[in-house]
Amino acid sequence: MSKVDTRLNVSPVPPDEIFALNGAYAVDPHPQKVSLGVGVYRTDDGKPWPLPVVQKAEKALVVEDDAFRHEYTAIEGDVPFLGIARDLMFGFEGKQSEEDAKARIGSVQTVAGTGANHLGALFLAHHMKPGNVWLSNPSWANHQTIWELAGVPRKTYPYYHAATRSFDFEGMMSTLESEAQEGDVVLLHACAHNPTGLDPNKEQWVALADLCERKKLFPFFDSAYQGFASGSVEEDAWAVRYFFNNKPDMEMCVAQSFSKNFGLYGQRVGAFHYCTNRASVSLRDIVVNNLCHLIRGEFSMGPRVGCTIVKKVLNSEELTADWHEDLKVMSSRIKAMRKALYNELVRLQTPGTWEHIIQQNGMFSYTGLTPKQVYALKDKYHIYLLKSGRASISGLSQKNVAYVAQAIDDVVRNEN
Repeated sequence: MSKVDTRLNVSPVPPDEIFALNGAYAVDPHPQKVSLGVGVYRTDDGKPWPLPVVQKAEKALVVEDDAFRHEYTAIEGDVPFLGIARDLMFGFEGKQSEEDAKARIGSVQTVAGTGANHLGALFLAHHMKPGNVWLSNPSWANHQTIWELAGVPRKTYPYYHAATRSFDFEGMMSTLESEAQEGDVVLLHACAHNPTGLDPNKEQWVALADLCERKKLFPFFDSAYQGFASGSVEEDAWAVRYFFNNKPDMEMCVAQSFSKNFGLYGQRVGAFHYCTNRASVSLRDIVVNNLCHLIRGEFSMGPRVGCTIVKKVLNSEELTADWHEDLKVMSSRIKAMRKALYNELVRLQTPGTWEHIIQQNGMFSYTGLTPKQVYALKDKYHIYLLKSGRASISGLSQKNVAYVAQAIDDVVRNEN
């Protein structure tokens, strides 16, 4: 093989596990194959579910036939959309007046939640220069990639206690207390932690806020599931709102995604919010100015169509009420599938404990299955999930849950 003449210094990087798994599932001809990998909502028939409220909004937008619908927006994005996204995230309940609260928040539109995470990491790397970013162990795999590309050293705090399949709050607090340094970023999942499905309770969130304030750490919230996790946008935003309202002398930021809660996976709708402390409100516009500088050099402005759909829904009381009902449909089906899988494993008397499946929250379950068991599920039963044992519960249905449970029972018994 001849030598390639190039000045590039490149070597292969591992393929993204989730997309590689989804590709393998797509070409598998087995009639009973099950996809528990990719994080998208599916109906009980295994079909995509364009939200009914989104379809209503789309029809209304077609009728309106806005001549400007394909035009550029501003660099910061669709400004009315940004106000709606901010209000949905922060709610403005608390001790501050609404005007003072809004004055602390600088918002820009992003390319979904991934883009919000990336823009936030890049902005902080340039302008705050944190010594480290602290990620949960485990966390969404893309968090590692995003902060690596931003050039910020990554450290991890304990999050999952494997023996009990529970949230390791003590380990998290102890590590951040003893090792995190002033100015470090702490990445927190606002709700429905990916991949474990385990969240702090409200008392634990309060303790985390106190720790961040006392040690002068910078909280970076990733909010990908507001309303999707519990069915309530208020409940799923509780941690963000508590930090914002009760720690007004602490800066923080939020990466916000509309992919899951509006089913707009391919439309890439997101926002990034930087919250100044109450003594630095004058910096808000300068922050937005610098965020726009990064946006202009990377993608110029956020996509228009998806945010227009969100804006159409949330500007209407009737459509907003419909959206809340759609959220309940999705979150209820996820909870029902958790219960169904748990009941089947109990019925089969599958070795081990499985209560964690119904104690976890949101789209994903950290099943506790080993990589060997995961590979056996794929090879023998054509059931696809991540090697970590993370399963997307939305891939379960009344038609396949017994098959999946029987397969899990088989691979667990064969390893024991």
